[in-house]
Amino acid sequence: MATLSTHVLDSGTGRPAEGVSVVLERSSSGWTPLATARTDSDGRIRDWGSDEILTPGIFRLTFGTGEWFEQQGRECFYPEVTVTFRITEDGHFHVPILLSAYAYSTYRGS
Repeated sequence: MATLSTHVLDSGTGRPAEGVSVVLERSSSGWTPLATARTDSDGRIRDWGSDEILTPGIFRLTFGTGEWFEQQGRECFYPEVTVTFRITEDGHFHVPILLSAYAYSTYRGS
């Protein structure tokens, strides 16, 4: 089985983005929701509730960035950030987001 984690850092403040809502979905004749979680005080989600959902396939994470920035009393350009990725093998997959009000970046972490 594969495992998945994510980490959201607010590059505008240099701090972890605590409380960002993230939805995990799988592609299968459309998108099927698998789990929803919020980032912890370190801006991380380490556990989605079940590793059984991470068999080979195409997945996406949708980050509720607009809601989070609104809660911070800040405006943003991207109301959500969606990252689509493929799991082809067992192992650990880490999908971090570097976030600011007007930009974001991502990569496959370790």
